[in-house]
Amino acid sequence: MRGLGVMAGDAADDRRLAVRRALALLARREHSRQELRRKLTAGGHPAALVTDVVAELAARGVQSEERFVAGFIRSAAARGQGPLKVRAGLLRRGVAVEQADAGLDAAALDWRELAEQALLKRFGPAPGGRAAELGRRGRFLTGRGFPTALVATLLGEADTC
Repeated sequence: MRGLGVMAGDAADDRRLAVRRALALLARREHSRQELRRKLTAGGHPAALVTDVVAELAARGVQSEERFVAGFIRSAAARGQGPLKVRAGLLRRGVAVEQADAGLDAAALDWRELAEQALLKRFGPAPGGRAAELGRRGRFLTGRGFPTALVATLLGEADTC
């Protein structure tokens, strides 16, 4: 593989611009390879050049799918998202299923605790058990990506969900 910026003429300038843009994007936050390719291509860089630049940056450790996955999971969990929504977000960003699942396992998050915190933040202390209120809370948690079995357990309604 060619080194970054070691070409002559316009191709070298195009490569330098693509590398500079990729580094600027990665300086703000981690990106998946797919995100980085999409943004560089949308910026007018040729697809073949983008593929080459992204591969080179990944080979040098500048772009890391593992760092992206770990950071995405931390960020999503801090926003109160559950494992199903986090996994879907990773897949949408081009992360392989195995890598997304491995990242979720490695994060070793207490999803029950996160669901309880999300409920408390949104609704305050637990209700007296009114069906309508339990339904609202259940829809909120499932919409946040928490598994229905966990939602049912938290709401004390395991036999009705």
